[in-house]
Amino acid sequence: MAIRKAVIPAAGLGTRFLPATKSTPKEMLPVVDKPAIQYVVEEAVAAGLDDILMITGRGKRTLADHFDSVPELEAALEAKGDAARLEAVRASTDLANMHFVRQGKPRGLGHAVLCAKQHVGDEVFAVLLGDDLMDPRDPLLAPMLDLQQRVGGSVVALMEVPPEQTSMYGCAVIEDGPENDQPRITGMVEKPDPADAPSNLAIIGRYVLHPRVFEVLERTEPGRGGEIQLTDALATLAGMPAEEGGGVHGVVFRGRRYDTGDRLDYLKAQMRIAVDRPDLGPDLVAWLKEYVATL
Repeated sequence: MAIRKAVIPAAGLGTRFLPATKSTPKEMLPVVDKPAIQYVVEEAVAAGLDDILMITGRGKRTLADHFDSVPELEAALEAKGDAARLEAVRASTDLANMHFVRQGKPRGLGHAVLCAKQHVGDEVFAVLLGDDLMDPRDPLLAPMLDLQQRVGGSVVALMEVPPEQTSMYGCAVIEDGPENDQPRITGMVEKPDPADAPSNLAIIGRYVLHPRVFEVLERTEPGRGGEIQLTDALATLAGMPAEEGGGVHGVVFRGRRYDTGDRLDYLKAQMRIAVDRPDLGPDLVAWLKEYVATL
């Protein structure tokens, strides 16, 4: 069965961006001229996923509004003959079949994924975290979907990180050598101390999950931070037989990734994406060269 559904958890408070996120969801902060969340939805659609469920929370109504039509705005732009902006406004509305459900009390990423159970049913599905922006020139989700269709089970995205940064991520225990870019994963450790990390392969915010994950999440006890950790459920799946929906593989990503949940990386994402835009890049690069020369 073709994989068509994606789940995007977006219920976080965005405290690292306060006071900007006091009344604006962090997912709606702009990266150049589009909210960060739209890049994530576009990535899912580009990989063939056209049924998107967003897990939201209190104060996140503008996420649904952004992907809805705005007839009065469209009419005003059409009357002005502003075809370019009209097309940009309609693009977010026509991207995919969008659905929204509230998480209620935030209880971790595992709980957010569990909120998608009724919508997903017994289908394999993708999970995309809204803080991670993958450069569209470096496909990640499509190879993950292809791998899942070939081997079954679940697939997670991995990225090599410096050993001293392993405590910021969940890290994979792999069966294969580091030269294998699609290793079988035998276990996972959530945010280990560098001395205890099983590898420097960090789990980043893209997953393709077998629906058996819901059953596992329902019996997963709260872990680190008192939250239901998706990493714990994946570690359980890694030890289950393939015929029961178990098994976990990884795809090592070596492309461009932007962490828009981090203030410095968010600013870097703004610059990198703007520099590559034909309408902004030439003038921005010229200004940057002049500015850097004055430092």
